[in-house]
Amino acid sequence: MPVNWRDRIVSSSDVLKGKPRIKNTRIPVSLILGYLAAGSGMEEIVAEFPDLVADDIAACLDYARDLANFETAA
Repeated sequence: MPVNWRDRIVSSSDVLKGKPRIKNTRIPVSLILGYLAAGSGMEEIVAEFPDLVADDIAACLDYARDLANFETAA
């Protein structure tokens, strides 16, 4: 079943200055995307951050995809 990033990624102004993060953690989405961009695999990231599961990482990728597809009104 596909991962819905909205179930796993949250943002609130009182935590990490509102940066999107993995729900119930202080791990920002940008950090996970940075690890992926540097070539780290899901297993490596989960080993580095034991509070995460593979679906959290997949949610970060889905979130990034949705941001890349976002269109503003011209």
